[in-house]
Amino acid sequence: MAEIGLINKLEIVKTVDFGVYLDGGPQGEILLPKRYVPEECQPGDELDVFIYLDSEDRLVATTETPKAMVGEFAMLQVVSTTPIGAFMDWGLQKDLLVPFREQQFPMEEGRSYLVFVYLDHETQRIVGSSKLDKFVDNLPVDYEPGEEVDLIIAGKTDLGYKAIIDNSHWGLIFKNEVFQPLKQGDKLKGYIKNIRPDEKIDLALQKPGYEKIDSIAQGVLDKLKAAGSFLPANDKTAPDEISKLFGISKKNFKKAIGSLYKQRLITIEEDGIRLV
Repeated sequence: MAEIGLINKLEIVKTVDFGVYLDGGPQGEILLPKRYVPEECQPGDELDVFIYLDSEDRLVATTETPKAMVGEFAMLQVVSTTPIGAFMDWGLQKDLLVPFREQQFPMEEGRSYLVFVYLDHETQRIVGSSKLDKFVDNLPVDYEPGEEVDLIIAGKTDLGYKAIIDNSHWGLIFKNEVFQPLKQGDKLKGYIKNIRPDEKIDLALQKPGYEKIDSIAQGVLDKLKAAGSFLPANDKTAPDEISKLFGISKKNFKKAIGSLYKQRLITIEEDGIRLV
């Protein structure tokens, strides 16, 4: 059965002048227009295609991949606003509609917003929503401290940065633990730092514990090699200079160079550190 809003592997059942028809199971045959058909395809071949409704509400396939599929979040730009809502560029020929009722605040043409893509089961149309709270924290928390997760930065708060974890839960990265530029819509790896009794989740951008220091130490080594074996930074350097140079805290920098020094990989000099 072909699933709308997702990538499906479907078999070609027949070819026509304007494309090929794919076996959509109970959904019937689905057209893949000629411009998307790979060369030398023939009936019996299977293709990975994305399924959605065209402008006339007919099922259609494409070999293009949208910027977000059903069940995912993405930062998308508004290309036009109409009486029924805003249309966003999501990488396909047909733009993604965000109805007025699904806009957290009225959307403006040319601006980008973080939206959730979902299937309206009444109309079978794929639509977007910027009312993110409706689609987050609806599942039980099932993480372990130290576990690696996928993050999307949702916005900045007084405490730090709100992030969406694995397209399903809210988490927080405290601002005093961020040593790199972050903006809404950024996608990056992170780690579960702590799960509080109320199931609120604290996040970290570096793996906690010894593995974290090992990865930071490797980063310092890489910077040293790229700089020609010497960098003007040591345990006396100001924290903001270390943050600019390495993107880490002074505390972690000191642990990293201490580890590298013990392994005799670097020397710590009066005016900096040097690769042995």
